[in-house]
Amino acid sequence: MDQNPYRRRSSPIRTTTGGSKSVNFSELFPMKYLSSGTKKLTRTFTTCLILFSVLVAFSMIFHQHPSHSIRIMGFAEARVLDAGVFPNVTNIDSNDSDKLLGGLLASGFNEESCLSRYQAVLYRKPSPYKPSPYLVSKLRNYEMLHKRCGPGTESYKKALKLLDQEHIDGDGECKYVVWVSFSGLGNRILSLASVFLYALLTDRVLLVDRGKDMDDLFCEPFPGMSWLLPLDFPMMDQFDGLNQKSSRCYGDIVKNQAIDTEKTFSYLYLHLVHDYGDHDKMFFCEGDQNLIGKVPWLIVKTDNYFVPSLWLIPGFDDELNKLFPQKATVFHHLGRYLFHPTNQVWGLVTRYYEAYLSHADEKIGIQVRVFDEGAGPFQHVMDQISSCTQKEKLLPEVDTLVERSRQVRTPKHKAVLVTSLSSGYSENLKSMYWEYPTITGEIIGVHQPSQEGYQQTEKKMHNGKALAEMYLLSLTDNLVTSAWSTFGYVAQGLGGLKPWILYKPENRTAPDPACGRAMSMEPCFHAPPFYDCKAKTGIDTGKLVPHVRHCEDMSWGLKLV
Repeated sequence: MDQNPYRRRSSPIRTTTGGSKSVNFSELFPMKYLSSGTKKLTRTFTTCLILFSVLVAFSMIFHQHPSHSIRIMGFAEARVLDAGVFPNVTNIDSNDSDKLLGGLLASGFNEESCLSRYQAVLYRKPSPYKPSPYLVSKLRNYEMLHKRCGPGTESYKKALKLLDQEHIDGDGECKYVVWVSFSGLGNRILSLASVFLYALLTDRVLLVDRGKDMDDLFCEPFPGMSWLLPLDFPMMDQFDGLNQKSSRCYGDIVKNQAIDTEKTFSYLYLHLVHDYGDHDKMFFCEGDQNLIGKVPWLIVKTDNYFVPSLWLIPGFDDELNKLFPQKATVFHHLGRYLFHPTNQVWGLVTRYYEAYLSHADEKIGIQVRVFDEGAGPFQHVMDQISSCTQKEKLLPEVDTLVERSRQVRTPKHKAVLVTSLSSGYSENLKSMYWEYPTITGEIIGVHQPSQEGYQQTEKKMHNGKALAEMYLLSLTDNLVTSAWSTFGYVAQGLGGLKPWILYKPENRTAPDPACGRAMSMEPCFHAPPFYDCKAKTGIDTGKLVPHVRHCEDMSWGLKLV
């Protein structure tokens, strides 16, 4: 059982007179010795005294425990925290710029339908990264486009009819990019953010294939119109079978030299999955974008965060610089704009936060993802976690000579949130800090929300817990993540955190050093192209511009810095 060392104890308040004896009004005023008139007067006087005592008691209670927020109980609903009771929760006033994240979010939503949209600001420190006015304006314009062209509109119905044709004549009013739900939750979140950015850059409407659970995990991000692809979309039953050999796969068309510049396809399939080939990667060339840009329907399947390579396309770089003057904030802003957990998932986040994290002076997140085969926990991974957190002064060392331990009058409380498919790593940390005192006198509480044993991508509750844990990690003050893990990428981006990355072990040996600080909070693009579109030759795309470099945890990957 995960115990909470910071749980608040209630303090009952007694009304007494003089000493500890409770007030007994019947002893003070014995009714049987009084006349009837006097009895009435006495009863009135006694009632007043009782009411006065109750009011005094209540005033003392509320003076000691101020509460200005409504507590909503239940699994599907979250509770708003009171900053008086939970001092580490940010208090929010009526200033809408806080509630709307500096204009990033649109107003006008029904708040009860998606509590996380406007409550999330209560649970984290204000972000030092502000969205640019240009990005805010771009998002408002996109919302109007989405409302004008979204599912059910006349423009959408007209565009649907084009799918029956092989080629089209002229340009329609609205163009679309359909994101196909594919891969694990972390990959889906990152790839969807990438496709949305592409939609912003190309004035397309984003439509989301709900897959098994997208509508159970996330609220609608756009006001007045759904982002979900209607279930009666004509190509829905083809999504699972889409691959590099599909008839309208752009890479296959390029490979077979079947492009007719005089004609425009009604739709194209873009295969941007990690196993894509050189012809698929032509998507990242400016000349190919000119051809792709004329097509009204694009169907995209990807498990990559391909944002860094968008910055290397000459036709997009100027617009991206205006949208994101702070270049390493792309996912931080788009992630907080798009991904609002549903009330059920938000309840998992807030209940756990209140129970185990809210009272801590400092919150440390440790995200453990092990790629080794076999049942964990592994000793070399445990050694790596201890080495990293202690050398980087995130967690204190323990004193095995208990009688020598340092006594601190008001010790600092640190809450450690561990996320892992195995419970072994958190249990080892918990045992160590229970059996021995810290050399600094700090009190360490270790907590792990779930331990699923293995990844269960197709299970709704598994993904709901995974999303809740990503969000909880993003609420910590300092974060340690595992190399190659998209789970950790999502958490660091949402939280605006530059994590310490646990380097990938080789031959089941803890690396030295155990970890290193990330250059930025941006995710890594694991499968970027290495191709010079103009020279038509291979090139190191991590050395073309100063703000796109190779990742710390994957030498061939790319990230924004």
